Amino acid sequence: MTVPSETARPLVRAQSVTKSFGTARVLDNVDVEIARGEVVCLIGPSGSGKSTFLRCINYLETLDGGQLWVDGELVGYRRKGDKLIELSDRQASVRRAEIGMVFQHFNLFPHMTVMQNIVEAPVRTRRATLEEATARGEDLLTRMGLADKRTVYPAELSGGQKQRVAIARALAMQPKLMLFDEPTSALDPELVGDVLRVMKGLAESGMTMIIVTHEIGFAREVADRVIFFENGRVVEQGSARDVLDSPSNPRTAAFLSAVR
Repeated sequence: MTVPSETARPLVRAQSVTKSFGTARVLDNVDVEIARGEVVCLIGPSGSGKSTFLRCINYLETLDGGQLWVDGELVGYRRKGDKLIELSDRQASVRRAEIGMVFQHFNLFPHMTVMQNIVEAPVRTRRATLEEATARGEDLLTRMGLADKRTVYPAELSGGQKQRVAIARALAMQPKLMLFDEPTSALDPELVGDVLRVMKGLAESGMTMIIVTHEIGFAREVADRVIFFENGRVVEQGSARDVLDSPSNPRTAAFLSAVR
């Protein structure tokens, strides 16, 4: 059997992924592949499973059925012969360090300065020296337009600035994949643009990104592919132009008409 090369195999592969909370099936046999370097936007109504799918990729939620792979490794498990063995918390944390995730509400440590927020994980998890982590942090803050904010605390920042710090913190781990869960939904409208510009720059740099968003114009501009979720299922997927401008599924068309 021919083993696909690292560049040929998908970076993310979901096969028949299911997830329920109580009696509610939130993900229902989801099959998705995402190539290395691809930018994919997930759209759909609230409660359609988009955010849960991201959390499953990062093993913040366990699957009820199906399997997920990131860079050829099973999410949450390791294979021993014909058996799957669940990872320990430590092993799961090591795998999770390869994936950056940015949430709606920033999740910055309020008692730490901006720079302390950025260097904490690389020093503790990646075994980087403080000097190495700080140098990378300074570079990232400059890219985010926040070079003058390194010593301030999150409470002194605007929402848009907090989100850019959260992106810098995720990038400080040098992840192979970035997940964004509605990163602008908690921001005032005038603050959205700065965050989207940073994300557009990441897309142009070749970072593999999966973005849950309601910013349809942004999805059209940056996404290689758009996936429409409803009721935990992938209803439609294709190029951004095809899905957003000429959807083939009536439900996708109705959703887009409502949010434009």
